[in-house]
Amino acid sequence: MQATHTPTSRAIEADASRINQEHVSSGEIAIGVVIGRTSEFFDFFVYAIASVLVFPTMIFPYVDRLTGTLYSFGLFALAFIARPIGSMIFLAIDHMYGRGTKLTIALFLLGGSTVAVGFLPGHAEIGVYAAFVLAFLRICQGIALGGSWDGLSSLLALNAPQDKRGWYAMIPQLGAPLGLMVAAGLFAYFTSTLSAVDFLDWGWRYPFFVAFAINVVALFARLRIVSTSDYQDMFTSRDLIPAPVLETVRKQGRTIALGAFAPLASFALFHMVTVFPLSWVFLYTESNPERFLVIEVLGAAIGVVAIVASGYLADRIGRRTLLGASAAAIAVFSGFAPQLLAAGELGEVIFMVLGFALLGISFGQSSGVVASEFSGESRYTGAALTSDIAWLVGAGFAPLVALFLSSRFGLVAGGAYLLSGALATLLALWLNKELASRT
Repeated sequence: MQATHTPTSRAIEADASRINQEHVSSGEIAIGVVIGRTSEFFDFFVYAIASVLVFPTMIFPYVDRLTGTLYSFGLFALAFIARPIGSMIFLAIDHMYGRGTKLTIALFLLGGSTVAVGFLPGHAEIGVYAAFVLAFLRICQGIALGGSWDGLSSLLALNAPQDKRGWYAMIPQLGAPLGLMVAAGLFAYFTSTLSAVDFLDWGWRYPFFVAFAINVVALFARLRIVSTSDYQDMFTSRDLIPAPVLETVRKQGRTIALGAFAPLASFALFHMVTVFPLSWVFLYTESNPERFLVIEVLGAAIGVVAIVASGYLADRIGRRTLLGASAAAIAVFSGFAPQLLAAGELGEVIFMVLGFALLGISFGQSSGVVASEFSGESRYTGAALTSDIAWLVGAGFAPLVALFLSSRFGLVAGGAYLLSGALATLLALWLNKELASRT
């Protein structure tokens, strides 16, 4: 009787590994990381921008514009709630069927969910069910994002020379401003070339279709890396092997918690200079959305430069020191900068330039400062869980909370929210240092 085997991607990966026997350089890994992160952040920003420009009118036309935007930001948060669930599901798939199967399912689910949003009927067609459909697709996006963790960032960090860890740590973070530049540029083009009616009818849908194509490119770029013998050897040596979630939490709970709270300053600022200001300007000023989207593209370019600078600085003064100093600078920034959004076009530009410069320095080193302390058998799963929780706590509800507080109490309340993130980062870094000195 012939034995049957559960089909997995491991045989495919083994074949690909034999084909790709050449050494994969750190530069090739870096390219794969940047492509993967850019595709994820592009999806993120396409949805975020539509949450301001499209969904309040299309999905929630029965409430005022502010309330509709708050509802949209509530749906926006669903992906961050679903993301840890996705990580647990796909870590099990990784363990049973292989990384290739995991990545393929996750990225096609992400791309499929995103492109499905582009076909979404509005309230005028299906009534309140439009909001439920959008919520379901947003949850699917979050589950897919949890599954898209491939360990390439950890692999890049493991390959980093001792004196260039800060430089290698900043490379994955470049995906955020690059994804924003493409997403904001696409929306700026469509809002400037189409009438308001055409944009709300069909123009906004095209960036969601582009997202699927980018995800397919990212999938092949990442599979090309994870199928190589170098990457296989990392797993064999247990440097990047998926460990059981509950066991990882039991053994590394403190590190996961501190790693999740350490980047809150940069994550809070992340939304204060990307999603939130677009909503504020669109709701409370006479500015054209395309003009502010262009400002965001320029700000993102500044963010790219600042992220690269963070790698240089971190290798000279230390990543933890740089993260602490940038958190203190964000605390100062929170005291005056949000009010610039009410100071006209010049104020908006100053806010965005300063904000993206600070964001690049802090966000560039926000991942891995504490998570780098994971032991080998916990590194893969621990890093994934830390990232999920950090995004949930620091970013998932940020646009909703910042807009709600600012609309009720003024922009100074948005600054107070940003200040809370900076204080959380400083506290997490201090606790980590204190606890490390006692062990």
